[in-house]
Amino acid sequence: MAKFKLIVSDPEDGSSKVVELQETRAAPLIGRRIGEILDGSITDMPGQKVQITGGSDKDGFPMRPSVHGGVRRRIILSGGVGFNPTNEGMRRRKTIRGNVITDEIVQINLKIVEKAKPKEGKKTKEKKEKPSEKEPLKETHTPPSKTQ
Repeated sequence: MAKFKLIVSDPEDGSSKVVELQETRAAPLIGRRIGEILDGSITDMPGQKVQITGGSDKDGFPMRPSVHGGVRRRIILSGGVGFNPTNEGMRRRKTIRGNVITDEIVQINLKIVEKAKPKEGKKTKEKKEKPSEKEPLKETHTPPSKTQ
């Protein structure tokens, strides 16, 4: 049975959210590839779009976008996901996981690509005042001028 820990990152404000999915809620993610864009309702964020950016399997081996399939492979790496060389030109054979999500994947990294548009509240109609409701006009009274 699939059990995933989703880490959803928001690149705009730098925050992240952890969501855990089990069994039937996790089923739509199996078979997806790194780079695919999904609906946010899977991650409890309806109206948003999220992109799969990577993940790791049950033993901690990272997923790499350049390796096809959902299997573990030992490949020669010169940098990138799964290997950080200490010297220039250094290469090393490392075990990594392919770019397809399987039931052996434990953690999936996602980023928000498109946010939900804020809903506009109901517009309150401004009532126009009727002339009868307005305050009565004030009459200006000028004092009579004094004559000698």
